[in-house]
Amino acid sequence: MQIEAAPTEARYEKPTGERRGLIMVNTGDGKGKSTAAFGLAVRAFGRTHHHGKKVKVFQFMKVPSARFGEHRAFETLGLEIEGLGDGFSWKSKDLDNSAELARSGWEKAKADIMSGEFFMVTLDEITYPLIYGWLPLQDVLDTLTARPTDCTVVLTGRRCPQEIIDIADTVTEMTLLKHAFKAGIPAQRGIED
Repeated sequence: MQIEAAPTEARYEKPTGERRGLIMVNTGDGKGKSTAAFGLAVRAFGRTHHHGKKVKVFQFMKVPSARFGEHRAFETLGLEIEGLGDGFSWKSKDLDNSAELARSGWEKAKADIMSGEFFMVTLDEITYPLIYGWLPLQDVLDTLTARPTDCTVVLTGRRCPQEIIDIADTVTEMTLLKHAFKAGIPAQRGIED
C-alpha cells in the first residue's frame, strides 16, 4: 500500500467567507466515527469562553443510563451527553419501542439545534434511525439547513444518506483496513466502551 503525501496549502483556496457553523459527517465502515466526533465536542467545549454557547452530544443508540468511557469523562468535564435509545441492535425484540425512542430523541435534539443556545450539537449514530426509516429524512435535512448560522452539527454513523452528504460542509469516510475483532480479539475496555 502506498501512502499519499499530506495535502499542501497550495491545494486549497484561502477561505474568504465568514466564520459560521458547519454540518460535519463521520461515516463509513471504519472505526473512529464517534470517537472523532467526541474529540470535536471536547475541543468546542474547551473554547466555551470564546463562543459562549453550549455543547451537547446526543447518542441515538445508547440508553440514557449508559456509563461508557465517554460518559464518565464528559461528566467529569461538565459536557452534556444524553442517551436517547434502548441499546438497539439486530437482536432487539421491540423495534416499535426503538423507533419511538428515536423519534422522541430527535425532537429533543432538533429543539436544541434550533434554540440558538448551542455552538455544537453532536448526533451520534443518527444514521441508523434514518436508515431504518424511524426518522423522517426531510425533517432532518430541513433542520440542518434552517439551524442558526453559528451552530455546528456533527452527525455520525455508517451509510449516511446521500442527501445529508450533499448538504454537509465536511464529510469524512472512515475506511476499515483491519480490525482486531476479525482476528478474534474481543472488545477492549476503554477502547470500544
